[in-house]
Amino acid sequence: MVASAHTLASSSGLHVLADGGNAFDAAVTVGSTLSVVEPHMSGIGGVGVGLAYLGSESKVVAIDFAGRAPKAATPSLFDDISKDTGAIAPLVPGTVAGWLALHAKYGSMDIERLLQHAINYAENGFPVTHLTSFVISQATSRLRQFPDSASTILGASGKVPNPCSRLIMPALASSLRSISTGGTDEFYRGELAQRMVLGIQARGGIISEDDFAEYKVDWKTPVEIGYRGYRVITTPPSSAGFQILQILKLMETYERSTPDHMTPDSIHLLAEATKLAITDRIAYGGDPAYITPPIETLLSKGYALAQRRRIDNTKSASLPDVRYQSDTPKDSLIPGDLSSINGETTHFAIADRDGNVVSITQTLGAFFGSGMIAGDTGIFLNNGCTWFDEEGGPNPIGPGKQVSLVLAPTHTLRGNTFHMSLGTTGGYGILNTTPQMLLNSLWYGMDIQQAIDVPRFSCSRGGKLLVEQDFPEDVLRDLSTRGHVVDKMIDPMGLGSAHGIVSDPDMGIFQGGADPRRDGAALGM
Repeated sequence: MVASAHTLASSSGLHVLADGGNAFDAAVTVGSTLSVVEPHMSGIGGVGVGLAYLGSESKVVAIDFAGRAPKAATPSLFDDISKDTGAIAPLVPGTVAGWLALHAKYGSMDIERLLQHAINYAENGFPVTHLTSFVISQATSRLRQFPDSASTILGASGKVPNPCSRLIMPALASSLRSISTGGTDEFYRGELAQRMVLGIQARGGIISEDDFAEYKVDWKTPVEIGYRGYRVITTPPSSAGFQILQILKLMETYERSTPDHMTPDSIHLLAEATKLAITDRIAYGGDPAYITPPIETLLSKGYALAQRRRIDNTKSASLPDVRYQSDTPKDSLIPGDLSSINGETTHFAIADRDGNVVSITQTLGAFFGSGMIAGDTGIFLNNGCTWFDEEGGPNPIGPGKQVSLVLAPTHTLRGNTFHMSLGTTGGYGILNTTPQMLLNSLWYGMDIQQAIDVPRFSCSRGGKLLVEQDFPEDVLRDLSTRGHVVDKMIDPMGLGSAHGIVSDPDMGIFQGGADPRRDGAALGM
């Protein structure tokens, strides 16, 4: 089973599985194909994280390829614009290292075979979807700041490609071909790396050849909680996935008689739990080399009970923001008292015949990342530096540092047996909406597609509640009386795009779910 945000990527991965490859092989194919057919969402100049369930060992491992700030990065170099767009905005890309590290450890097929699909679509073109055309139209001002970027996506005409037109990226195809023969060494230490660095530095960037050459992925132990008889597992810091687990742990303190899904009471309760978890994530998220979040305490039952007492069933609390800000609204929530108790982006999931399951969330950050292509390589670079805190926050930018990354795929197990893989896109909303979908499945009993389809919400600064267009009006009216400032999202992808897989071991089958908010598909055989 393959579930991803683009049909061409899902079908390419399924071809690899049909040819005898495993989930780790297919992850290289799906990830690289998404980098071509969704050039606005992710790419080989991006970053990411992943979880892998190893069927033969019945355990989950985490891989962190979230990139790092260049060694020359200091706070004085950055302002709000330069952190977001242009030559000093990128982190050292980690995506290629992540794919190939997974493959080197667990894969079985030749890399050249696995990158064929991505190379083909980049070299010979792929049909632009309505959604991709719309996203490009929203990003034209970003692209037009850089002639190479504009010519790559907008072509000689300088116009947004129409739906069903063909988009061809020969320079990206050439770079992918170099990786297919040279692997990690070529991307991080070879001629391709040198060309990328030359292109970055020619525009005033600070990433060096040493930054590329010294980059390595981190294999980590995931973080997890017990939830209603399941083990819910996600990626550890620098990923801020612990926010997801905090929300679930707080929700577990309520009885099963809590109102059913999509009632005013259930939405209010979950929103307030989410706000409390956000305040803790802002305080404790960051590079684990500099910040040590008290994970055991934050995910404990005692802390969940203490946090529950802070929820007012009749009133919306004020959230300071979704990230650190030096100015916060009056009477905003603050992090919980730890002493009060004892003790833009894409996601895909792949399951194979041997019981291995790979779940990866990868991103360029904003649409087309920094907006800039690295020299003549056709590779869009991420804008990961924008995720660092402003000075005064717990995680400011610094040499070689990692950001507090919002990417957080999840795996759910029954004992040591795989049950579900679920992840989504959506920036800071990832940490708000993933718990909603997990609850839809694990608490409310929905199948994987239903859990993904249901309207979602996300908490924002102050008392604002971002909701999707098809939220029931009577629910919204009730929430407004409790102080929630309801804001309907127009963008169909505004609250993410989720994909997942559920195992039914009794039937010997997988169920896949793909988000209707995107161009994806869940395909199996």
